[in-house]
Amino acid sequence: MGTRQWPDRASARAEIFAFIETFYNRKRLRRHPVWGYLTPLETRQRHEQGHALAA
Repeated sequence: MGTRQWPDRASARAEIFAFIETFYNRKRLRRHPVWGYLTPLETRQRHEQGHALAA
């Protein structure tokens, strides 16, 4: 990995936040047509709830 310097702490925080929100989370989260953006685990849990057997 390369290194980078920012002029101040605020600009560094803003750029890191933008990276996490626009790149990392968009790849990690999947958009479900009804449920919206969920992690794979959340999607699986909701799917299993919908298919749970009635006692």
